[in-house]
Amino acid sequence: MSAPLSGISSMATRQVLADLVAAWQSRGGEPVAIESVGGVDAAQRVRAGTESFDVVFLAADAIGKLEAEGRVLAGSRVDLMRSSTAVAVRAGQPRPDIGSEESVRAAVLAAPTLGYSTGPSGVALQRLFERWGIAEQIKPRIVQARPGVPVGSLVASGEVALGFQQLSELINLAGIDIVGPLPPAIAIDTVFSAGVVSGSAHADAVRRLLAFMASPEAAAAKQRQGMAAA
Repeated sequence: MSAPLSGISSMATRQVLADLVAAWQSRGGEPVAIESVGGVDAAQRVRAGTESFDVVFLAADAIGKLEAEGRVLAGSRVDLMRSSTAVAVRAGQPRPDIGSEESVRAAVLAAPTLGYSTGPSGVALQRLFERWGIAEQIKPRIVQARPGVPVGSLVASGEVALGFQQLSELINLAGIDIVGPLPPAIAIDTVFSAGVVSGSAHADAVRRLLAFMASPEAAAAKQRQGMAAA
């Protein structure tokens, strides 16, 4: 195979996939090139069918939709990793209590600005705020990061006082302090999966790659990036 396997992913898995690809290739696996963009954009590009991708990495529900639409080969989906949503503040700023659902709600109400993504964690947070009955109250203070823009970068710049995003997207950013994951009562965990893009000429190679990424050998790379095996 002359050209590398071509993949596309959401930003949430960018670093862990880079680590996994490096490990895969060190074991003699096929070369892999993965482009990481906003999850919504990645799904739209696969759905459009105008680019040649072999594999797509997205949240499990997004992969499921692409599979149902015939854009991902039926039966090729593999669940790879689980990521928790965490809370961050600007480096050096006071860290709010997030030990319980009630304390997180109080921290949200007290924050002058709030940030979350357009991805699965952001959708889940919107539902949580609605359940708490505060969605309209805090709406003017919410800054939703554009696709592909880390919430942590908005926190680091001071644009957002309290940021929520996948731990994997916060863990390597400078200028922020990670307060911790959301407490169990309101934990927002996202499973990231992958699938063979329909029309790929390298389906067998992609299946081998995904089998490695789901294997126990890949666990350490996931842990380094704040994730766990799915």
